[in-house]
Amino acid sequence: MAFGRLQTIRSLYRTLEVRDFSSLLGSVRSYSNVIVNETNFRGISSGSYECNHDLPWTSRKIQSLRSTTATELYVSMGERRSVATQAKAPSQARQMGSFKVSMTSPGIIYEPYAPRESISFWRRWFTRSGWRRTKEDIILELKSAFAITKLRKSGYSKQKFYKEALDLYKEINTQIATGDKTSLRKAVTENMYSGLKNEIKQRESRWSTLYWELIEPAVKIRTLRARLIAVDRNDQNKVFIQLTLEFLTKQKFEAYDSKGAVVAGDKSKEVLVRDIWVFEKSLFHPGAYWRLCGRIKL
Repeated sequence: MAFGRLQTIRSLYRTLEVRDFSSLLGSVRSYSNVIVNETNFRGISSGSYECNHDLPWTSRKIQSLRSTTATELYVSMGERRSVATQAKAPSQARQMGSFKVSMTSPGIIYEPYAPRESISFWRRWFTRSGWRRTKEDIILELKSAFAITKLRKSGYSKQKFYKEALDLYKEINTQIATGDKTSLRKAVTENMYSGLKNEIKQRESRWSTLYWELIEPAVKIRTLRARLIAVDRNDQNKVFIQLTLEFLTKQKFEAYDSKGAVVAGDKSKEVLVRDIWVFEKSLFHPGAYWRLCGRIKL
């Protein structure tokens, strides 16, 4: 009995010991804080998040996934180990006959962005709930700052990335509008591509062709969140980074039927559109580049 209690105390101590580090790299024992870019993922979760309808013809959902059966991904910092997140490597990335796995994407959006409810100064600083909220806000900001600091070591520049992200935003929307699946596949992650194919198929069943135009420059681009996803407990440099950006842009849209008649939209009018996209990049694969891994609708 005494030995059993000693083992329990040791386990609790080790759990508390790694908690400080895991908070910065995202510590989850299940998928409760991630969302997966799957349209028909059955039998795992009852809740779902609606994906952002970036264009008028798109319709898709991304589901919250709760599971403890997938491959656990760890990160090691010095002698302390912490759970970063869990993800299943794409089947095409697994090396047969070897224990090593080459992961091209975690296949998840880790800690998806959601706006925080504003609270009064009095409540924030003079109530217990306000103190807890302030602590949570600080932790969220520290996670983003930690991820950006890690990214800067690889030559990250905010202005350069914003330009690249806007080009990718325009490129992907154009490819969806024209149905260019070949080019689209290179600009998005595997799971994202699967969902976009369904969107294109759905759009083509309604409209024959369409016109889409982005009015540049963008009204506003800003970073909402940055997160790291570690994949190797023995090498803390093997991480993926995800940046959540908000795009506020003016766009033109017009859809046509098989006879060329206008059935939706008006290309003579500019529409103000707000999109939240999540971009992902590996910090350890040679030649890695930014890809779209998800879209979020608030």
